[in-house]
Amino acid sequence: MSELTNRQYYLAARPSGLPTERDVPWRDVPVAEPGEGEVLLRNLYISLDPAIRGWMGDDPNYIEPIAIGDAVRSSVIGRVVKSRSDDVAVGDVVMSVGGWERYTIASAAALSKLDESAGIPLSYFLGVLGPTGLTAYFGLLEVGRPRAGETVLVSAAAGAVGSIVGQIAKMQGCRVVGLAGSDDKCAWLRDELGFDAVINYRSCGDCEAAIRQACPDGVDVYFDNVGGEILEAALACLNKFARVAVCGWISTYNEPDAPGPSARRLWQLVANSVTIQGFVVLDYSERFAEGVAQLAEWVMAGKLKFREEVVSGLDNILPTFHRLFDGSNQGKLVIELPEE
Repeated sequence: MSELTNRQYYLAARPSGLPTERDVPWRDVPVAEPGEGEVLLRNLYISLDPAIRGWMGDDPNYIEPIAIGDAVRSSVIGRVVKSRSDDVAVGDVVMSVGGWERYTIASAAALSKLDESAGIPLSYFLGVLGPTGLTAYFGLLEVGRPRAGETVLVSAAAGAVGSIVGQIAKMQGCRVVGLAGSDDKCAWLRDELGFDAVINYRSCGDCEAAIRQACPDGVDVYFDNVGGEILEAALACLNKFARVAVCGWISTYNEPDAPGPSARRLWQLVANSVTIQGFVVLDYSERFAEGVAQLAEWVMAGKLKFREEVVSGLDNILPTFHRLFDGSNQGKLVIELPEE
């Protein structure tokens, strides 16, 4: 065994609401040696995403639930400190599936090497140039299929995914309307990202009426990040042959008994010949290189703006994760583990 010590935040119990320190405590354990074909990473950045809350439960999901006793699963960027693979060298910086921990053992075959010399902040590869940006890119363009002149409505529009969705929709020649939870977020969407209209869902009162006012020609594409009452309101405003891209239902992640859209609203799928499709970014894994190349081109050209909050220190990970669900985050949330 190595002399290194690995601090981990692990799943001790499946949460019934927001995960607590009892559900996700920490422990210090010895760092194991990598096996044949594996590497040991010293994590530099850990991605915080709403989907992690779903993996903490035991309901059927697109990947296996986190096992009780395992480190909480997350995407990570780390530096290779030990390698038992001819394809990965000590010192390489890579992206991998890892955990809420200082060190991760990973299969070399499943890593993505990153080029530090490119001058791009490494954390971007967890956000705008990583799973976040790719979710927005493929979810909108392949599931939403927007056409010039159409109206695109985006919930959680100031979030890491939603803010990118709206900007890509603008590039397609669409009218873009966003829903967000504060006046400051709405102002950012309108004044900096170029959204055509914004709705503060916390203060607008009747959400359906607010959507109808902001979308006088109806909604052709709805990119849904939240589910719940906002989804119900959006369903009432859809045009004939509208498309609904279901990315996430964050409003129910910590409230499993929260009501979804009523059957009365779901009838709109029939009445207006609506297509509703859920997706995960892994559906497009064979096209990731294409997506990253296009996103990088837009970022470098100044056409795609984004917010990122980097919080330093592994021991801040649980309270920072909570911010995904109270709306206090400003864009993509990343935990940084500074190198000594």
